[in-house]
Amino acid sequence: MPNRESPDREKNRFSARAARYARVGANVGGVAARYAGRRLIGGEPDRAGEASALSSALGRLKGPLMKVAQLMATIPDLLPAEYAAELQKLQSEAPPMGWAFVRRRMMAELGPGWESKFQSFEHHPAAAASLGQVHRARSLDGLELACKLQYPDMQSAVEADLQQLQWLLAIRRRLDSAIDTSEVGKEIGARVREELDYKREAKHVALYRQMLDGVDIVRVPRAWPELSTGRLLTLDWLGGSRMLAHKDDPLAARNRLGTAMFTAWWFPFSRYGVIHGDPHLGNYTVFAEGAGGSRGNASEPAGINLLDYGCIRIFPPKFVQGVVDLYHGLLHGEDDLIVRAYESWGFRRLSRDLIDTLNIWARFIYAPLLDDRVRTIADGVKPSDYGRREAFRVHQALKQKGPVTVPREFVFMDRAAIGLGAVFLHLRAELNFYRLFNEAIERFSIDRVAKRQAAVLAAAGLQEA
Repeated sequence: MPNRESPDREKNRFSARAARYARVGANVGGVAARYAGRRLIGGEPDRAGEASALSSALGRLKGPLMKVAQLMATIPDLLPAEYAAELQKLQSEAPPMGWAFVRRRMMAELGPGWESKFQSFEHHPAAAASLGQVHRARSLDGLELACKLQYPDMQSAVEADLQQLQWLLAIRRRLDSAIDTSEVGKEIGARVREELDYKREAKHVALYRQMLDGVDIVRVPRAWPELSTGRLLTLDWLGGSRMLAHKDDPLAARNRLGTAMFTAWWFPFSRYGVIHGDPHLGNYTVFAEGAGGSRGNASEPAGINLLDYGCIRIFPPKFVQGVVDLYHGLLHGEDDLIVRAYESWGFRRLSRDLIDTLNIWARFIYAPLLDDRVRTIADGVKPSDYGRREAFRVHQALKQKGPVTVPREFVFMDRAAIGLGAVFLHLRAELNFYRLFNEAIERFSIDRVAKRQAAVLAAAGLQEA
């Protein structure tokens, strides 16, 4: 029977986890020891050298910790700039499983006759990442499929890596204590563990199909439950081109893609309290007019395909209320709304100085939404400098007034906003973000969000936040 575990299998998992602890601890702990040694003899920390060593160590490991490191690098000011720059260079492409290995894994998930359940199944993966790889296939009735197969022993690897994540956060605390990262590790751990559960991801797909039903500029695949398990997820194959292939398209095309990105992210959040927590370029492709039987010129970008549903964050409606409160507070200069927003997100011990410091970053994130005109997301700021000045000002203020504990619910919200902004930087779209956002929150109320959220989560088989 598929998915049946044996004592030997469990023993092997324990052995794999122990080996993973040893490799990760040696590599990451070695960087920490290097830093501690310099401090012991009174030397200045060689951040560039230590960051390069850490990046090299994680790059050799591949797997989940590399994914966590990439995630940490995208959260502004979580790591020193030298560390973030190095970790952002990490490639998420892992060596793919060979065909013999894939056959054994597919047999473990769908049983000995698994190949008879497909009309065809490509031997070479279409994509290979940190937790699994994707194979193109064709259903018995001829439809194109994407089969995401998890690498073996990923649960063991994730647990080992999350234990060692504390090394990375400890390095950050030793270098600078302005930001208390105690809640960050908990949030990252919860989300990465969820990404291992492909049954949950299939429910996320169903959730997004409901939330974006009728939105023609965003396509969401269907899950195929009869061809899926906890470690195999089969979805419709959505054909499309890479987002970056369109960065030099005519402005009208780039604006359509920018609007689609904004809709795919803000509509589910403002109406249902759900965000896609990993909005990087690899999780989207572009479909054209004429694709999938639609009308028009097949070369003209029509919208985006939303491909990956592992990192989905479901928020309590009060958190969404905080986002709206902060927006209106900044827009109209209403301090009581601003304070209420930060408190609803979980910030504690708020003082006037701390509020002013948090507002520096808030005004940066919200700036395009507060500006009722057509503009780019950066509005004249060089992409390489986007957010750096604000992050530096926040960091300097927190060194004097902090530390501040980052609430765990805030982690992925902030990260997703930065990731979405990065996509807009690449597209150079010129949009009225103020109007798009106000359309998204039109007739907002916390009760309406709660009712909508409960309905779509129940239909998708998920629980409320």
